Amino acid sequence: MNTKTTNKFDVNSIKNSILMNFILFAIILVALIYVLQGVFMNKYYEQMKSDETRQTALALQEDYKLGTSYFTERARQLSENNGIFIRADFNGTSVIFDSGTSFDPDTSMFFQECLVAREALRNSDSGFISLKTTDPNNVSRYVYACNLESTRGNGKLYVIASLLPVQSTISIMRRQLFYISIISLFIAVLLAYLSSNRLSSPIESLTKSAIELSRGNYNVKFDGAGFTETNELAKALNQASYEMQKTDSYQRDLIANVSHDLKTPLTMIRSYAEMIDDISGDNPEKRKEHLHVIISETDRLNQLVTDMLSVSRLQSNSVELNKTNFDIVKATEEVLETFEVLNEQANYNIIPVLCRPTFVYGDEAKIKQVMTNLISNAVKYCGEDKFIKVEVKRQGRKVRFDVVDPGTGIAADEIAHVWDRYYRTSANQGRGIEGTGLGLSIVKGILTLHNAAYGVDSTEGEGSDFWFIMDVVRKQ
Repeated sequence: MNTKTTNKFDVNSIKNSILMNFILFAIILVALIYVLQGVFMNKYYEQMKSDETRQTALALQEDYKLGTSYFTERARQLSENNGIFIRADFNGTSVIFDSGTSFDPDTSMFFQECLVAREALRNSDSGFISLKTTDPNNVSRYVYACNLESTRGNGKLYVIASLLPVQSTISIMRRQLFYISIISLFIAVLLAYLSSNRLSSPIESLTKSAIELSRGNYNVKFDGAGFTETNELAKALNQASYEMQKTDSYQRDLIANVSHDLKTPLTMIRSYAEMIDDISGDNPEKRKEHLHVIISETDRLNQLVTDMLSVSRLQSNSVELNKTNFDIVKATEEVLETFEVLNEQANYNIIPVLCRPTFVYGDEAKIKQVMTNLISNAVKYCGEDKFIKVEVKRQGRKVRFDVVDPGTGIAADEIAHVWDRYYRTSANQGRGIEGTGLGLSIVKGILTLHNAAYGVDSTEGEGSDFWFIMDVVRKQ
């Protein structure tokens, strides 16, 4: 089936979303500047000039109280620095400054504004007035007038600021803003494109690798491309890939082991059944011997199925625990009684080292199963000495159960895998040891359900110590 690839613009993609958001942000920012500049610039400029004019007049009112010469010098400085017109009438004289330059009162260009302000100030009860005037040439000015008071005499102060430059300033700013907007939009689009590509490329790479992983390619590597979040995601996916590869390997081994473990007893049962049918049917001794083999293989097959069912239930969390307070020392003694026949008939030397009665809270039958599996495991691998030590000892508010054997031990790189299903250490793979290979996996599942600590201490060539620890409780 042929699939047709289209270049349709995907608004939901990260790359396109980032690109559009950057561009939209730049447009909104430029539009906002235009609105603020066009609508509020005039008001802001007028407000700024009025505040500046009023502050100048208030400062000069205070300076007037300090002396005429000081006041005159300050008026000149303020007029020069702020570019405003200042006139003061006191003691029958007038002092006028326009941008720091002195003028004759009769030739000053704001003579008419001062007359208007003087009349308004005369009619005001507050001692000051502020107003905005516009001349026939449509030039606006802000006028502030107030009284001057001191022990030397009173006077009047006029401070006038022209509002003429605001229109030309706005025009210049609009022209500059136009070019700034074009440059800003270009830079925004460029940055958006580069940023969206850089942000989306690791995700696209991770997606491609994930597709390969879904197709069964467990050797694929995930690359986070330098970002902290994508690097963390890449690490998690690489770990998942490794675990999936390991699980796949375990699954293949599981199928192979189960097939082998099922096939061997079934083959033996069929073979000996045929022998009974063809050869030993009339020979009681031979028939009994062959039937004993069939029964033994049937028991082995039944044990395998039982252990597989136990592992399945443990992994699916469908096991119900019947927890009670029980004496773990007494439970150990009862388990050891079942192995007494090995001491008597097979020359095993299973030595118990037990502390005083100690109670724990758990499923007694399941904990006994754990003990049985650990001791059975030691029986298989204890070596020619056939020595096994089973120890129960108190450790503060905890109790520890150990099964120690002086067998071949476990290599350091294999210890973590002994709890896996069907795993056998390299030292024991060719020894023909019987068993389902599920005993330690069952131990792991039961102890995990009890939240009990467990582990194995082993040195290759020196033996192993399988153990678990449970909390001590009161008898009742």
